[in-house]
Amino acid sequence: MASPVRVWLNRTYAENVFFMDQLRDNPQRRPVEIHATHGDPDSPVLAAADTAAREPEGLSPAAYLEYALAQCARHAIDVFVPVLHQATVAAHREEFAALGTALLTPPAEAVTTFQDKARAYEKVQEIGVAVPPWWRVRTEEQLLTAVDALEGAGHKACFKPAAGAGGVGFRIITRTPFSLLHLGGFPSPYVPLQLVVDALRRTERRVDWLVMPRLDEPEVSVDCLTGPDGRVRMAVGRTKNGRRRGFTLDPSWTGPARHIAETFGLHHLTNIQFRLYDGEPVLLDVNTRPAGGLHQLSQCGLNAPWAAVRLALGEEPGDLEPRFLGPDYAVVAGPRPLRPTALPQQRTDSPVLQPIAPTRSTPSPATPPTPAPSEPSPPSQPERADAALPIS
Repeated sequence: MASPVRVWLNRTYAENVFFMDQLRDNPQRRPVEIHATHGDPDSPVLAAADTAAREPEGLSPAAYLEYALAQCARHAIDVFVPVLHQATVAAHREEFAALGTALLTPPAEAVTTFQDKARAYEKVQEIGVAVPPWWRVRTEEQLLTAVDALEGAGHKACFKPAAGAGGVGFRIITRTPFSLLHLGGFPSPYVPLQLVVDALRRTERRVDWLVMPRLDEPEVSVDCLTGPDGRVRMAVGRTKNGRRRGFTLDPSWTGPARHIAETFGLHHLTNIQFRLYDGEPVLLDVNTRPAGGLHQLSQCGLNAPWAAVRLALGEEPGDLEPRFLGPDYAVVAGPRPLRPTALPQQRTDSPVLQPIAPTRSTPSPATPPTPAPSEPSPPSQPERADAALPIS
């Protein structure tokens, strides 16, 4: 039997249990061993892995790099899929290669470009990709100027952190005064403008927001697989319109995504999101990591995680073209097992950490969870990384 391909996923989204399932269920039937680490002992990715370890908390990027190199050496990792401290890891690709570990991540420069959403919008505009109007806001005066301009043009204003992921911090501004209406039903992303202004006046903390119009659906997340040679092997859009989900190969969505991936060297798996502004597709966000909903492409007959691992190993998976797109659908979440006992907190005084062999159980078949939007709209819930991680 061939030696197993050893893959490590560091602190990542809980939905990536499906990423792991697809690696094991690869069409070549090659054995795969998965190592997972996380800060949350109850993350489902730990239970789904062959070996697992709880990550130490509070490591600086430099200290985390040493930890990551030690993990790859100890576990003989073939492919590392970094999420936490992605840019730092990517900047040391040669050090991982010296250990025999390939990185499934774009180059550090590309990761850094898209960590700052304002800089990202500037860069993609330069190559002809449409973006919505936006204002970078750090003060009360800048906020009021942006909101007045958007509302004067007939738009709802919203804001989100200039750096962040998973829809964390996204809010829609309303002029309606705070009242019992805001306390009924489920929590809403709508926030009265005066409350935001009051918060800015009271805080000593610096904010860095992007203010922009609330964009129209559908939201289309284009999953791309791009080789180190810069050629895109896959670009398939996953559409979301309310509860309805579907797939598209419409070039009005996939064309700009391909252009961005090729121009900026977004190698391996990335996710590029669009919505509509005045009826035309505009860029919403660029994620330099595999999307939490990537596994849904299996409904099109595609196993993108395995193709990406092969590409990272220097093999050629060929172009991934859907054999079919299938009908529109809706998704609901299903249960995943946890470890029977929590993993102990690992020490931070040594980068060499012992693996903890899990108690494996076979999960019942479950319907994949709802894919996570970068910009949430009620009643959908935003994708989140466990333990509120700083994710690129």
